[in-house]
Amino acid sequence: MHYYLVALVGSKAPYLIYFSHTTIPIGTIIEVPIGTTIKKAIVIKESSKPKDFEALEIVSITQQYYSSFQIEIAQFISSYYFSTLSKALSLFVPFSIGSGTLVSPSEVKTSYPSLTPIQQKAYSEILKHPKSLLFGVTGSGKSEVFITLIADILQEGKQAILLMPEINLTPQMGKRLKHYFGQSVAIWHSKLTKKQKEKILEDIGSGKVRIVAGARSALFLPLAHVGLIVVDEEHDDSYKSSSTPRYNARDVALLMGDRLKINILLVSATPSLNSYHKLPIVRLEQPYIQTQKSYLFKTPSHNTIDSTIIQALKQNYNQGNQSILFIPTRANFKYLSCPSCGVMHKCPFCSVGMAVHAKYKLLKCHYCNYTEPIVIECSECGYSPLISQRIGTVEAIEQISGHISEMAIEQFDKDSINSVSKLQKAIERFESGQTHLLVGTQMLSKGHDYANITLGIITGLDYILSIGDYRASQKAVALLQQLSGRCGRAKAATIMIESANREFFSKYLDNYEAFICDELEFVKNLYPPFASLARVLIAHKDETKAQTIMHENVAKLQTLQDIEIVGYGKNAIERIANRFRYNILLRSKERIALLKALNYINQNDIDIDMDPIDFS
Repeated sequence: MHYYLVALVGSKAPYLIYFSHTTIPIGTIIEVPIGTTIKKAIVIKESSKPKDFEALEIVSITQQYYSSFQIEIAQFISSYYFSTLSKALSLFVPFSIGSGTLVSPSEVKTSYPSLTPIQQKAYSEILKHPKSLLFGVTGSGKSEVFITLIADILQEGKQAILLMPEINLTPQMGKRLKHYFGQSVAIWHSKLTKKQKEKILEDIGSGKVRIVAGARSALFLPLAHVGLIVVDEEHDDSYKSSSTPRYNARDVALLMGDRLKINILLVSATPSLNSYHKLPIVRLEQPYIQTQKSYLFKTPSHNTIDSTIIQALKQNYNQGNQSILFIPTRANFKYLSCPSCGVMHKCPFCSVGMAVHAKYKLLKCHYCNYTEPIVIECSECGYSPLISQRIGTVEAIEQISGHISEMAIEQFDKDSINSVSKLQKAIERFESGQTHLLVGTQMLSKGHDYANITLGIITGLDYILSIGDYRASQKAVALLQQLSGRCGRAKAATIMIESANREFFSKYLDNYEAFICDELEFVKNLYPPFASLARVLIAHKDETKAQTIMHENVAKLQTLQDIEIVGYGKNAIERIANRFRYNILLRSKERIALLKALNYINQNDIDIDMDPIDFS
């Protein structure tokens, strides 16, 4: 008999021992009895016969398995990002026995973009490095460069992965890739149906699909012959998982490059400090089409769309051009507050204000999704009426429509664009000229290419700049660059910036690299890339219990060397879904020392976020 240590699929449970009469390869997915049920498990390694109990027999052996490489990467994810191996393996889609056929390069449609001399130079430079950062201004033709690299890989008979931060980017990029590579392209994301996913996996297994483009989960598909991974918009926070394991897909892609000895290309117009500091940089410094951009600053108007914005939109519309308006808040207003006592109307289960959704006559918490009817009276002092704060996309559209009724306006945020088909239709309406104005949140900045935008209005940057986060200025300046990059692709454009921080933003309007250099000086010796951070998260329905767990861990950490407790206490958002939230923020110049400290305190009642990007 053969004994095996197995991990239950997607479980936090410890390893278990089962036996089989046949030899089973490591990584095979099997079925095992647990009480009265049958569960799927993964064979982790061979084991000896247990002395203290009778092992049960493995029920069946499936046709699916995790490759040795998948297990190796999952082991890194589980140890570095503090999860079980089973949880880390559940990120991956297993191989099926008999899949992994390679199609001859001659059978795959491959055509190359025409590169300008500047793009050709960048392409040649990238070929000199196994890992590099393509740092190109918006509209400089970065995608043509990495599409050329993908074409090379297909000619070698290998596969390629293109990561994009969100499904919002997939329709346009998917169309572009299929133009060059036909049916060998698959688009992968969480909104696909089970049937659609099964078809893609079948086509990967048969060798029909050679390029997978999609959100971070595309990194974990069963591709046995990968030759290139491209991470587009590498700066984007969406690459970081907000649930266990809290991995960063960009960093895992870099690790895969090292282990597989394949090329990795990171791409951005506003690169992260980490990538800029650590990787060879290849620059595209000029837009593909040179147009004139002029920048105007205006005083913030807070809870209204003022006459300056209305006039600018009306003039641009009358000239037959299109506009975008960025607002960082969804719905009508972000908060209701009392003008008498100053208390904000909060969610009863979370310590955050509830957003006004006037269309549905309700207030909604954007953290736990709790809803209630709109209130007009202060729950603290009884004063009425409450006032609205922080205008949102819906309110902005209503105000603009009241002044320019003939203009077709599209709401471009997660409330209105909640599927790929809705996104495609919204983009098609805008591209065909049916829509004159997009009013949206950060979704507007996500890499879409439009030729006819000649006016961009950006509000709310001061709010982003004021967030209690060491990356606040990075987020604000990058957002400004990305949004202004959507404008003036084919003809001259005006960018109107609503901000009281004109002096700060003016320095970096057309020079993100100057900002990076200044920012690297600011974070030196304190924050990444010069130091490592980790966040210990504690959440409990009993606030006293949460506090006790935090203080116990702080006491343990204070006995250790080479790490610094930056701070500890209540989270910025103290309560979500009726759980009280506390945290400890740690810093160290020695990553190994930080990992050792975290392993020392690691236990079931805490959650560890290595290399955190969210501090709320």
